[in-house]
Amino acid sequence: MPGRIEDYALLGDLQTAALVAKDGSVDWLCLPRFDSPSCFTALLGDERQGHWRIAPVEAGSCTRRAYHGDTLVLETFWETPDGAVKVIDFMPQRDHAPRLVRIVEGLRGSVEMRGDLRLRFNYGRSAPWVRRTEHHRIAVAGPDSAWLRLVPGIHTFGHDSSTRSEFTVRAGERVPFVLTWQPSHLPTTHRVDPDHLLRRTADAWQHWTAGCRYQGPWPDAVVRSLITLKALAYRPTGGIVAAATASLPERIGGVRNWDYRFCWLRDSSMTLSALLRGGFRDEAAAWRQWLVRAIAGDPGDLQSVYGVGGERRLPETDAHWLPGYENSTPVRFGNAAVDQLQLDIYGEVVDTLYLALTAGIPMERHVWGLVKALMSFLEEHWQDPDEGLWEGRGGRRHWVHSKVMSWVAADRAVRMAEATGLPAPADRWRAMRHAVHADVCAHGYDAGRGVFVQHYGGRDLDAATLFIVKTGFLPPDDPRVVRTVDAVRDELDHGGFVRRYAGESEVDGLPGSEGAFLACSFWLADALSATGRPEAARELFGQVLASANDVGLLSEEWDPAHRRQLGNTPQAFTHVALVNTAFTLAEASAPASVPHSGQ
Repeated sequence: MPGRIEDYALLGDLQTAALVAKDGSVDWLCLPRFDSPSCFTALLGDERQGHWRIAPVEAGSCTRRAYHGDTLVLETFWETPDGAVKVIDFMPQRDHAPRLVRIVEGLRGSVEMRGDLRLRFNYGRSAPWVRRTEHHRIAVAGPDSAWLRLVPGIHTFGHDSSTRSEFTVRAGERVPFVLTWQPSHLPTTHRVDPDHLLRRTADAWQHWTAGCRYQGPWPDAVVRSLITLKALAYRPTGGIVAAATASLPERIGGVRNWDYRFCWLRDSSMTLSALLRGGFRDEAAAWRQWLVRAIAGDPGDLQSVYGVGGERRLPETDAHWLPGYENSTPVRFGNAAVDQLQLDIYGEVVDTLYLALTAGIPMERHVWGLVKALMSFLEEHWQDPDEGLWEGRGGRRHWVHSKVMSWVAADRAVRMAEATGLPAPADRWRAMRHAVHADVCAHGYDAGRGVFVQHYGGRDLDAATLFIVKTGFLPPDDPRVVRTVDAVRDELDHGGFVRRYAGESEVDGLPGSEGAFLACSFWLADALSATGRPEAARELFGQVLASANDVGLLSEEWDPAHRRQLGNTPQAFTHVALVNTAFTLAEASAPASVPHSGQ
């Protein structure tokens, strides 16, 4: 069985990612891209679907582990009766081909080690043919090949459909393993020096994190979140995937299992804000450029989600041959949300471009033309029902959040027109801004309860209504805002965290429930701070931080009853919210003269 979701640490080379469990097993790796088929898929089944474990013989979970400073180099330690050993895991930022490097280092005494490499390409479905050369074991299946480079003297042999290595490591010795992927038609692979790759990889991460501007009370959490966000960015295009994984369940044994290895527009403005606030302008600019390329075309065809290269077709399929994480089925690859109408994303896109402009990233004329095209579409369609932020599969409705984000689109478009002097129908946009605002206040507000609700005609709450204060739709001292914040805090509480909404089955058309949504808990902390309750905000923020795993990673959701992470991991949406909230709370307690970028 795979480990608990919180048992996994992240490795990455800025084009794909691997997950390593506490027992030293790499249970998830897609090659050569985030959204490529996996060659290790034990995460969604068991070791028969592919994994690579290196650990002391008969050992279970490690004694401890940690990232090496502010890097993505993982160090895992075992203490045994005969000695101590460390396994160093990393993926060097790519030059020719993707590589996973594992270096076993003896620390004390002598430790008998075992490695089991079971490659299963095509999401655990294709067992390769394996052949040996003087220095490699080469696994080939269809278009894929993986080359395991070994140092002389390592006893390696076939065992139970895997490649097993057995060796003893003594204090001061280092035994490296390098796994390289490349297309199977290529005849050979480049030889590399593992220790050189280690130094280069650690130096690159430390150089990057040195640019972080955060100076508040939670530096470790913020820097680790920014490293995670950087690791989820596909360097060739600038696109940022929502998570490294697919089909980890939002409820153990349930059906809410989705593929998050794609780029969501709903994350765009918050992601840009986190990067700009953190001091990473280059990554923010690359994300903006990816966004502009991805959405180019007919504004009526705007999708909520795209591939890392801007791909539009992401067909959703069920992997019937996989048993699922702890028997959570179906296992899905691809995402059908591409076919939904989500009007909130128009506001996200325009807000992203506005944030970039206020940060000094110029507004090109062709991008301004795109803004005007998006606004023309939204002027005609903001009154339509849609599937909404949460991608419900229970039918279209008039979601309050979608209307609020339509207001955001009009508001930010007006501000950009005023700031740049570029030609625009600003009076029409002002009229739309006024009309949307009046509509939300008339139909999205339950006067009897004194709160904003999830959708027109409904009475249920939605954590997304917190964006009413977050976006400036209403001021934080408005009594309607304060009552809505209090209602979300009380009625959507789930063990001290925040659910997205109540009545899941009615909203999304799926059976069962889910855990608390971690990003929503950060949004509530923002709202508490904005409405004059900084201590409650900091307390909630600290509680959410405490749900991170031993290396600082957070998934999508949290199960307070069983104290388990749920959903895909690590989740960009969660770590973005963490960064923004950390800055918001730090700024709220700092002198007003402290400058910052972003919203």
